[in-house]
Amino acid sequence: MPLGFYSQSHGAVAFGFFHIETHLLLLQDRVFWCRDFCELVTDLARTKADSIFAARLAGWRMAGAKALGDLQGAIAGRRYVGFIGELYRRWPFPEDPGGFRQKPDGLAPPEEVAALAGRYGRPEQWEVSADPGRRELAIDSVVFDLQSAQALIDYVWRGGMPGWQRGRRPDYLLSAADTWRQSDNPFLQGMTLTPDKRGAMPVHP
Repeated sequence: MPLGFYSQSHGAVAFGFFHIETHLLLLQDRVFWCRDFCELVTDLARTKADSIFAARLAGWRMAGAKALGDLQGAIAGRRYVGFIGELYRRWPFPEDPGGFRQKPDGLAPPEEVAALAGRYGRPEQWEVSADPGRRELAIDSVVFDLQSAQALIDYVWRGGMPGWQRGRRPDYLLSAADTWRQSDNPFLQGMTLTPDKRGAMPVHP
């Protein structure tokens, strides 16, 4: 489930996983692959501690709230609208709520998910920057302070609010975290990425 994270530019913003069979992340009306986000963070981790980081993140911007869909309605199986509705119609919420865990190997084929995203949104590439002097991370127009930026990374490591299924993470995340742990970049430094961390909580100012 996406959770509320504090941003300096927009107040509380929604960020996170929204379907356990896919590895897409949501930031307000933007959706992008978790793997791409992890690769971006890895590039940030390899950036000198006092250097400004700049990159691009590819994804889709949904064409309005209806195009994005109704997450609660889709989870309940009563309102399949927009992109999220299509995902839950094809790969429904588990009948046993105990099965609500982010899967390291989801059933939804990435190429099908990408085609659906392209139907409801338009492909974009967003500027991403991290300024250690200002202690700010910007994804497109959304600006996070250092604490909230680390909270986004921690959320992904934990597997969102439900946590990774049986504590098992995808290989790309495990590989990325090896680099993150060794980084002296302030946006990664001091993070405790331990295997027992499962299930995330929102961050408030």
